[in-house]
Amino acid sequence: MIKLRHLAATSVAVLSLAIAVPPASAQWIVYDPTNFSQNVLTAARELQQITNQITMINNQATSLINQARNLANLPMSTLTQLQSSIAQTQSLLSQAQNISFNVQRIQTAYSTSYGTAAGTGSTATMVANAQTRWQNSVGAFEDSLKVQAGVVGNIPTNSSAMTSLVTASQSATGALQAAQAGNQLLALQSQQLSDVVAVLSAKSRADALEQARVASAEAQGQQNYKTFSTRSGYQPGNVTMFSGN
Repeated sequence: MIKLRHLAATSVAVLSLAIAVPPASAQWIVYDPTNFSQNVLTAARELQQITNQITMINNQATSLINQARNLANLPMSTLTQLQSSIAQTQSLLSQAQNISFNVQRIQTAYSTSYGTAAGTGSTATMVANAQTRWQNSVGAFEDSLKVQAGVVGNIPTNSSAMTSLVTASQSATGALQAAQAGNQLLALQSQQLSDVVAVLSAKSRADALEQARVASAEAQGQQNYKTFSTRSGYQPGNVTMFSGN
């Protein structure tokens, strides 16, 4: 009986030892919830950082694209057309007949043919000056009509340029293109104002010369009357109407 108890006790001890000490070749997987949560949070933070970096790179790329658009030049220019129109108007003004748009020449002409000078000199001189003044007036009116015709001829060119510039301004991709289109529109406006000044100048020149001609004619008429009224009376004389044959 004692042997049986001892054998049973020995068997229990060996079994307990076998359970407590696993074989050397066996591996156990241990799950740690805390460590797993920390790993997930770390991975999420790293993913968020990568997403932020991608967003920042996209923003930088967009900024560079916008800068490139703002620095892009306007793909058109109306400067040549405007310069051509201005040159044409200037050419017409420079073709002014007899008395050009020159202060010195105007002073010379008035001192020799207009004003008090119209009533001085011999009869032949006064007649020649009157003829000169008439030619000056006629030429000035012709010059005025030429300038007006030239300015009217610029209207289709200016209209085409204005349409192109407005279209370019509305479709501008950046600030520089919009500014350049605006500057060219201002240049077009300046050219049109120059045409208006040219027309007014040519018309005013013609009117001024005609008014000066009329005033000079009055001065000459007064001198002619004065000369006539101070002559001696009529002296009769023999007049031969036919030959003695």
